[in-house]
Amino acid sequence: MYGSRGACAGTSSTSLKILLMTPHAHRMIRHTVVFRTLEVLRVERLTPHMQRIVFGGTDLRGFASAAPDDHVKLFFPNSLGEIVTPVMGPNGPTYPAGPEYSPMRDYTPRRYDSTLNELTVDFVLHGDGPASNWAVQASPGQRIGAGGPRGSNLIADDFDTYVLVGDETALPAIGRRLEEMPEGTRVEVLAEIPSADDRQSWRSSADVNITWLERDGATGDGSDLLEQALRALSTPAGDTFYWIATESHRTRNMRLWLSQERGVPKDWMKAKGYWQAGTDEDGEDG
Repeated sequence: MYGSRGACAGTSSTSLKILLMTPHAHRMIRHTVVFRTLEVLRVERLTPHMQRIVFGGTDLRGFASAAPDDHVKLFFPNSLGEIVTPVMGPNGPTYPAGPEYSPMRDYTPRRYDSTLNELTVDFVLHGDGPASNWAVQASPGQRIGAGGPRGSNLIADDFDTYVLVGDETALPAIGRRLEEMPEGTRVEVLAEIPSADDRQSWRSSADVNITWLERDGATGDGSDLLEQALRALSTPAGDTFYWIATESHRTRNMRLWLSQERGVPKDWMKAKGYWQAGTDEDGEDG
C-alpha cells in the first residue's frame, strides 16, 4: 500500500532516500587551475628507482588535491635554466611569445600537508628524460613550476573490494590511496617493480594484500607480470572496482580483458596509461 506521496507505508523519507540512491556513484570535482613556483625543501632516495622530493613555498598556499590519482603538471628548467609556465587566459592556458617553453610532465601529488604547506612528489628514476634527469640531481633551494590539479575524480567508496594494478610509475598513487582508505576496506594490490629493492612500505587502515612482481632486468613494456597476476586473481566476492595504471598498451589490454572476459562494467574500473613505450616521455610519475 502506498501513501499519498508514493512512499511505502511506514517508510521514512530518510530510508526512502537511501533506497533510491545509486550505488557506486563516482564524483568529479573541478579545481581552478593555478600556476605556482615550487621550492625544493628536502630530497630522499626511497628505493633505487624512486626519489622523493618535498616542495614548499608561499605559492603552495591554497593547493588542493582531493583524489589519490590526481596529477599536477610540473615544469622543469629549459636549456637556459629558466622556468616558463603558461598563463591562464579566457581561452585556457597559453604560453608567452619568445621564451623557450619548459619541459613538462604529469605527476601525482603524493601528499600535501596544509599545516606545514609541504607538497610531496615521488619521481621514478629510469634513464634519460627531463623530469628524471632533474629529479636525480635535485637539492634544497632549487625551483620548478607547477600547475593544477585541474580536477579530482572521486571513486565511490562503497565497493566491497578494490583491486589496484600498476607498475613503478603507479606506486605514488597506490601508496596514497592505501593511506586514505578507511578501516575495513578490502584491497588487492598487484605492483610490478624493477627489482626486489624497489619494494615500498605503505601504511593503511584497510585490509590490504600486496603482491610484488619483480621484473629482474625485463623492460616495463616487455613484461606481462601484471597481466598474468590479474588473470590468476580470483574474482573477489561482491562488487569490485579495478584501478589500472602502467604502460599505455598494457593498460588497454588489461582493461579489454576485464571487460570482455570478466564482464566488469565500464564504471567499475579506471584504466590509464601512465607512459607510452617508444617515446622519450618520462611517464606520468617518472
